[in-house]
Amino acid sequence: MIPIRSCRPAALLALLGGIAPGFMPAPLAAAEPLPATAMAAPQSPIPVIASLAVTDLERLLDTIADRRVVFVGEIHDRYEDHLSQLQVIEGLKRRGQDLAIGLECFRQPDQAALDAYLAGESDEAELLRRTRYFERWGFDYRLYRPILRYARDQRIPVIALNLAVELTSRVGQVGIAGLNAAERAQLPEAIDRTDRVYETRLRAVFDQHPGQEQQAFERFLDVQLLWDEGMAERAARYLTEHPQRTLVILAGVGHVEYGLGIPKRLGRRVPAPAAILVNGRGRDLDPAAADYLLFPKPEDLPAAGKLGVRLGERSEASGVPLLSVEAGGGARAAGVRAGDRLVRIGDQPVASPADVHIALLDRSPGQRLPVVVQRPRPLGREATLTFTVELH
Repeated sequence: MIPIRSCRPAALLALLGGIAPGFMPAPLAAAEPLPATAMAAPQSPIPVIASLAVTDLERLLDTIADRRVVFVGEIHDRYEDHLSQLQVIEGLKRRGQDLAIGLECFRQPDQAALDAYLAGESDEAELLRRTRYFERWGFDYRLYRPILRYARDQRIPVIALNLAVELTSRVGQVGIAGLNAAERAQLPEAIDRTDRVYETRLRAVFDQHPGQEQQAFERFLDVQLLWDEGMAERAARYLTEHPQRTLVILAGVGHVEYGLGIPKRLGRRVPAPAAILVNGRGRDLDPAAADYLLFPKPEDLPAAGKLGVRLGERSEASGVPLLSVEAGGGARAAGVRAGDRLVRIGDQPVASPADVHIALLDRSPGQRLPVVVQRPRPLGREATLTFTVELH
């Protein structure tokens, strides 16, 4: 972990592999003075890291334990980011902090389902079904599972920060200006459009996909503003209602870096001491990016077992239709076909796509499972068929 507000040059070079400790460069040979025209000042600022303090996460947590809000950014599918988030939460808990966790990956209408899971009134499968996690978020649930299980075991409240997907999707289609009165009533009370640095950074992201029109950028900007203002407003409301609590906010790095997304908008509503932590691997050592850069060891989730099928939407008929069956996958090899309706995996009945994901959640490649499908036959008859599928 590097607190990037202070860095020593020699230690930095050693850290990054630039020099070996104790190495002294050989003297340079004498050279003719450069002409004045060759000594022109550089045209752009040169970043300088003045000192370096390399420490570890435990010492960092001692430093930030008194912060009211701790933002820990994530690349959503990077496992080590989520492991770091969990270590921050565990460490603050050990230091006696009265914690709550704010999650981007759940929507505000999901709060009742989250509360029921945390209280032990429903299980994990019910949480995933009620929140429609796989449809609305979609990243491997195992990335977030350890955090949610720790929160449940330690009785730590979890706050669903994100806005309803129906609202953000609608804004993506018509922009904020195109919403009707009922939709406008769901917007955050204040949306600050005056931050040109924020807009410029989003424009740079948007321009990585050339060929888009200006109107498309305006809608992209509207959605980003809506996400950041909506999550900040929800967090501010929680902090106001629970003044004794420390809130750890887990959100995509783009929502927290440079303090421009959620942090600035939360600070506008509830000024409070805060710290921003992001993974430093694969990015420039920019002192403005965060208060602290973490350098966790890269980790991969264990491989998940897959059927090798593409699911359709839930329909009135039983089961879930299979839109395609992947060549080389276990389902194709076992005899499953596109057009079949999947009705059972192992002992798990399948009534929705979520049931498929839940049935495979803890399965590994190489495992063999009975899979039951219904297959249309001529003249409207259907056959119920069972196959043994090896997961790939």
